Amino acid sequence: MKGFKGGKKIGILFSGGPAPAADAVISSAVLSFLNKGIQVIGFYKGFEYLEEFEKYNPYSLVENVHYVKLDGTMTKIRNRRGVFLKTSRANPGKGIVSRKCLNDPKKNKKLKNILDAFEHLGIGWLVTIGGDDTLKVANYLNLMGMPVLHIPKTIDNDYFGIPWTFGYWTAVETTKSAILNLRADAESTDAYFIVEIMGRKSGWLTYASGIAGEAVKMVASEDIEEDVLDIEKLCNEFVDLIVMRERENKGYGVICVAEGLVDKLPDKYKPKEMDKHGNIIYGKAEIAKVLADETKKIYKHKTGKNKKIVGKQIGYETRSAPPISFDVVMGSMLGYGASILFDRKKFGHMVSVTDNFDIKAISFSELIDPETLKTKVRNVPKGSDFYNLKEALSYKPSI
Repeated sequence: MKGFKGGKKIGILFSGGPAPAADAVISSAVLSFLNKGIQVIGFYKGFEYLEEFEKYNPYSLVENVHYVKLDGTMTKIRNRRGVFLKTSRANPGKGIVSRKCLNDPKKNKKLKNILDAFEHLGIGWLVTIGGDDTLKVANYLNLMGMPVLHIPKTIDNDYFGIPWTFGYWTAVETTKSAILNLRADAESTDAYFIVEIMGRKSGWLTYASGIAGEAVKMVASEDIEEDVLDIEKLCNEFVDLIVMRERENKGYGVICVAEGLVDKLPDKYKPKEMDKHGNIIYGKAEIAKVLADETKKIYKHKTGKNKKIVGKQIGYETRSAPPISFDVVMGSMLGYGASILFDRKKFGHMVSVTDNFDIKAISFSELIDPETLKTKVRNVPKGSDFYNLKEALSYKPSI
């Protein structure tokens, strides 16, 4: 079977932020294709080098610098931290807002560079591992003629079409440990920590980590119905909680907030700094510090006393933590699943699993709006059992 432009090799790349068990996915996918007698080419740093490929410049893609031929040594990386192929947030599809853009030479230039690179190296099929932006690019390339299989990646667990993403539960475990450390510190010093946790637009990681780490309150975008976050109102709620706990001789605690609240901040608080690929850096908003400072001020106004309330971010610590067994197995299943979908000729599909880890194909058309080409985000449904568990385990005053 020949793929794109007659190519017989499979390309694989990892894009976006790292996630625990990334190398389990890469290892499993590579070994599964090698077992079929298909050569696998791994591209370093996602799309970063590919999008700058120059058709008539032989030095724009150099073996062992920009890409590598993968072999059986991939058996040794399954439990490795980090990402063997390295990663970046390069997004060659930035600016594509409709199908028409895919035919616009000014807007599709980087995508065309990638296809030229694949033709140059004899790549017939592509496996992408990444989040929403990577899925969008996978879809663009698929629409432009490259047969693509996509493996979902995010520690945020907000992916449509799959119950749990690899790395999520490792991120929960790592964040839980940090929260418990902060809780012990808070109890020792009669203080509060307001902890910002990764999660982008959803509360999956914040809720699960807060539940496991015995936080007294957890807040994510799902809890805020307004388009713009009323910081004073939310911090008043925090102060009321702190005062109620003090009446019960509990002058300490940890409050978890999701970084996705940044999207709802008033304009003056929103971050302006971007990385080299034009992505806004959410952490620069320091939302935990903003909320901690406002909570301290309101507490002082209401009680006449000072209170130690510290803003803290937990994020990068979770992305390359040693993967727990569940994530190693989940990641390995998804990598293996890419070879199963390949056999079924399910290109333009995402690899998913059922509750029993049976492989399942989800069409890009189910994950992406056909007109806007935007991906769907899976929030924690308000009123769902998981959401209600978070509410039930948040602090309530003693009766």
